[in-house]
Amino acid sequence: MSEKTDRYLVLISKIIFFYSIFFVVMKVISMFQGAWVIPNLILSLPYLVFGLVGGYMVKYNKYHWAYVIAGVILISIVRYYEVEWMLQLQERFS
Repeated sequence: MSEKTDRYLVLISKIIFFYSIFFVVMKVISMFQGAWVIPNLILSLPYLVFGLVGGYMVKYNKYHWAYVIAGVILISIVRYYEVEWMLQLQERFS
């Protein structure tokens, strides 16, 4: 790969990593402020996994395009359907 492609890979991987950590932290904060616990926990699990994998990648400086592609797809799908899934999960577990 070229140096420019490697820079994009590292940059996008770090953005996905930090976004995943931010999303999990925001869900935990919202649960302490009275939001539904079970739906928020379930919806934050994929981000927790991406945060852990991203942390490993950043620590050992090993990046992969599969992480970037899967991260973009996951973030897009979860953010698009988040409200609908949140309501369905709350109805299911209440």
